[in-house]
Amino acid sequence: MFRFEHSAYLYLLLVIPVMLAIFTYYMRSKKSALKRFGNMSLLKSLMPDVALKKQYLKCWILLLCTALFVLVMAGPQFGSKLETVKKQGIEVIVCLDVSNSMLSTDVKPTRMDKAKQLLSRLVDNLTNDKIGLIVFAGDAFVQLPITSDYVSAKMFLSSINPSMVPAQGTAIGAAINLAIRSFTPSENSEKTIILITDGENHEDDAIGATQEAVKRGITVNVLGVGSVEGGPIPTKNGYLKDRNGNMVITTLNESMCKEIAIAGKGMYAQTDNTNNALKVLQKELSKKNKSEVESRVYSTYDEKYGIPAWALLFLLVVEFFILERKNKILSKVKLF
Repeated sequence: MFRFEHSAYLYLLLVIPVMLAIFTYYMRSKKSALKRFGNMSLLKSLMPDVALKKQYLKCWILLLCTALFVLVMAGPQFGSKLETVKKQGIEVIVCLDVSNSMLSTDVKPTRMDKAKQLLSRLVDNLTNDKIGLIVFAGDAFVQLPITSDYVSAKMFLSSINPSMVPAQGTAIGAAINLAIRSFTPSENSEKTIILITDGENHEDDAIGATQEAVKRGITVNVLGVGSVEGGPIPTKNGYLKDRNGNMVITTLNESMCKEIAIAGKGMYAQTDNTNNALKVLQKELSKKNKSEVESRVYSTYDEKYGIPAWALLFLLVVEFFILERKNKILSKVKLF
């Protein structure tokens, strides 16, 4: 892979056409001035030592030197290699509820959008920690394996929507069990799960899965998204209704969220239209003991400015020894 570290300097290459235009204008003006003195063929015989070809050669060398100088300033870099970097941090896996109930607008703009905004700010505040992302509804899937690549984390986060998980429902237990298996097995760093849900668990034993996580030294923190009053669930044709034609109202199941947090030896906070939940979560994460975490990252590109720099030096030396007049000694040498 090839790149320039300071690619903005490449705009200086636009100077080369300007230099060429100035040189062309200078030579034409010089030629016009000579024509005023007489016939050019006669004038050449009066100036036997003048070598116009060398002047053009020196010009092209200087233009090439300018291009090489700009390339050196731009900092050409080539190649990169994957390295294992050790940092002090913790491992965090986020389990995000993507069931249809997360489309409710009792939290603005929607429960899901609010959760994604909160996660985006959380990722911005991470430094040496590793993060993974699991989405769940009626089933759970790994959206992003645990990594320290925060750019990828935000990219995957922005693409989350309920259609990612075909089976509807809220299988919190399945999400927690998958998160337990998704941590780095060989790491000794502290591990924690952040469960973001409205708490409407209809599928499995969330408390049992949480207790299993605690047995393995993993804490479970819960962010409840929504309001106790609740709100309707938007659909393409209005709002979701039950079999009797009544509008379905989804509410935040705080009791379930709190039970999971207590069983998981973690914290619970309600995610509403304020940023209080994020502050509580960051405070909780800051309490974790940071230990050595290994991350596979791409190392810095290798600097390759030496090649154009040496070529530039060589051409400058050559240009210095090229005289604008013919060499009297060399002109007497007849090779053929």
